[in-house]
Amino acid sequence: MTAGEIKVQVPDIGAHGAIGNMRSIALVSTDGTIDYLCHPNLDSPAVFCGLLDPVRGGEFSIAPDGDVAWRARQLYIPDTNVLITRFMDGGSVLEITDFMPVMAKGGPQSAVMRRVACVTGKVDVVARCAPRFDYGRDGLPEITIERDAAMFVSSKSTPSSPLRLRTDVEFERGRGEVTAHFSLKEGERRSFLLECGKEQPSNDAELETLLGQAFDETIAYWQSWSAHSSYRGRWREHVMRSALVLKLLTSAEHGSIAAAATFGLPEKIGGARNWDYRFCWIRDAAFATFALMRLGYVGEAQRFNEWVSARADASEAGDFQILYRLDGSPEAPEITLDHLSGYRGSAPVRIGNAAASQLQLDIYGALFDSGYLADKYGEPVTYGAWKRMARTLNWVCQNWEQPDEGIWEIRGERRHFLSSRLMCWVALDRGLRLARKRSLPSEDAEAWRKNRDLIYRDIHENFWNDERGAFMQYKGGSRLDASALLMPLMRFIAPRDPRWLSTQAAIERELTSDVLVRRYETGEGDDNVDGLAGDEGAFTPCSFWLVECLARSGNVRRARLHFEKLVSYANEVGLFAEEIGPGGEQIGNIPQALTHLALISAAYTLDAMLDRKGAHGDAWRQF
Repeated sequence: MTAGEIKVQVPDIGAHGAIGNMRSIALVSTDGTIDYLCHPNLDSPAVFCGLLDPVRGGEFSIAPDGDVAWRARQLYIPDTNVLITRFMDGGSVLEITDFMPVMAKGGPQSAVMRRVACVTGKVDVVARCAPRFDYGRDGLPEITIERDAAMFVSSKSTPSSPLRLRTDVEFERGRGEVTAHFSLKEGERRSFLLECGKEQPSNDAELETLLGQAFDETIAYWQSWSAHSSYRGRWREHVMRSALVLKLLTSAEHGSIAAAATFGLPEKIGGARNWDYRFCWIRDAAFATFALMRLGYVGEAQRFNEWVSARADASEAGDFQILYRLDGSPEAPEITLDHLSGYRGSAPVRIGNAAASQLQLDIYGALFDSGYLADKYGEPVTYGAWKRMARTLNWVCQNWEQPDEGIWEIRGERRHFLSSRLMCWVALDRGLRLARKRSLPSEDAEAWRKNRDLIYRDIHENFWNDERGAFMQYKGGSRLDASALLMPLMRFIAPRDPRWLSTQAAIERELTSDVLVRRYETGEGDDNVDGLAGDEGAFTPCSFWLVECLARSGNVRRARLHFEKLVSYANEVGLFAEEIGPGGEQIGNIPQALTHLALISAAYTLDAMLDRKGAHGDAWRQF
C-alpha cells in the first residue's frame, strides 16, 4: 500500500484481534490495520471506524510495502491481551505487537502502542495514521508536526480530544493523514505511541524505553490476572481467552461491563440490524459476573454489584433500566450516522440504543441470580444492599404479569414472553433463598413465595403447547424461542423432565442447523414478532446454551462434540462475534460478552459432567 492510498476492501469481521486496557478497545485486522477505536473511552466517539466505512472512517495501518503476497497470522502472547500480527513471505518475517498499556499511575493511560520488528530478512514497511474524529463527522483533522510527534486536532469549533502520535521514524504529512516509509533488517524495530493529546500522559523519555516499560508492566498485569483463574479443565485456552475478553469489556473506572466492544456491525451483511452494544446491559453484565465467579474472579462481581447498587439508589420503586452508559448515566439516544456507508453496505449505522426505554422483565432474574452467587462465593450481602433487593422483589411481584419487549428487545408489540416470565421466577426464587440462607428480614416473603409459585404454574399451564410438545415463545403463540434453553440452566425445570426433553428436541429440529442455533424464526406480517424486516445468523450464545442443556440431560458425549464444533467457529485468536453466518463467518458486534460467558459456562458444566461420568459413562444417544 502506498502513501495516501485508501484501503477499500474491508476485512472480515472475524479477521480481527482485540486489544484494550479496561478503558477502551481497539480492533486490529490481520493486515495490520487498526480500523476500529473509540477514544479515549469505549463509549466515546470513534476516531477510527474504517471497518464501517473505509473512505470516511479512518484507520491506522502498518504493513509491508510493495506488491509481495504476504501471509498474515495473529496470536496473543499467552494469557494476555497483547496481540502479535505476523507477516511472512517465504524469505522474511515481520511482526507487529499491539497493546493498550495497563500501567501504574504516571504512565500513558489512553494510549495505543505499536512495535514493528523484523524477525528475519529485510522488509520495507509503510505506516499510515488517518484519524477521523467524532465518527468521521468532523471531516479531515488539522495536523502539526513537532520533533518526533504529529498532533491531530479536530477542525470543528467544539473539537474532540486531540490525538498525538509519537514515533522514531520520519513522518510525511498528507491530507488528513501522516505516513512513514522505512526499512527494517533482521533484529531492527520501530515504535509508535498514539495517545490523547489533551492528557499528554507520556513523558519525554526515549520512546523505545517508554514502550519497553509499558510492555513489561502490561504483560505482567494480564498474566498475573490470568494466573488467579481456578479453572483446570479440558478447554483452558478457550476459557481463559473468554475470561480475558470479559475483563477487557469491564470498566476499570466504574465496574460496569459492556455488552460488546463495537457499534453498527451487522447481524446480516447488507441488513439493517446494526446496533450499538457499547453499553452495560444489566442482564449481560450479571451473567458475565456469574461466569467470572465460576473461575474464581469475585472482585469483578463485587465491583459490578456496587455499580448496580448506585443505580438502585436512583430508583425509588426498585426497577431498573435495561441498559446504562458505562458511567451509569441513563441517556442512550439512538441516532443514525448517515455519512457512514456501513460494513460492506450494511446501513444504517446506529449509535446509542433506543432499547434503553424498553421494559425487559428478564433482567431481574439475571440480577438476582448473580447477587445470590456473589453472596455465596464472595462477600455476604450487606443490610443496605438487602433493603434495595427487597424493594426490587416487591416491584417484581407487582409487575411480572405485564407484557414486555423480552430478552431479544423486539421492536414490535409487547407480549407475554416466556423468557421474561421465567426470569421473574428466578428473581423471586433467588431472593427467597438468600433471605433464608442469611436469615435476612423478609416481612414480604409470603408475597414473594406466592408470586413465585403463581409464575411457575403460569408457565406450565399457559406457555406449554400440547400440539407442539414444547414451551412457546410467548403466551398464546405457536413459535419456539431458543431462550427457552435457559429453563434447565436456571433450575426452573429438571433437565430430564419429559416436557423439557420434548422442548429441547423441538429446538434442535426447528431452530438448529448442525450445532448452530437461531434465536427464533423471523417472519412476515403477524408472524413478525420482532418488528424488523429481514433475517439474521445463528446466535452464538444460544448454541452454547444448547451444549449445556445436552450435557445436563445426559447426552454428554454429544454435548462434547457440539462444543468442539462450536469453538472451531472462533476466529484465529479465539474471539467470537454475537452471531455466525451461513458460511461460518463471524457477524455482528465483536467481541461479544454474552457469547464468551456462555462458552465459559458450557465448558465448566461439560467438564463436571465428563468427570462425573468418566470416559464411557454415556452412550452416543440421539447422534
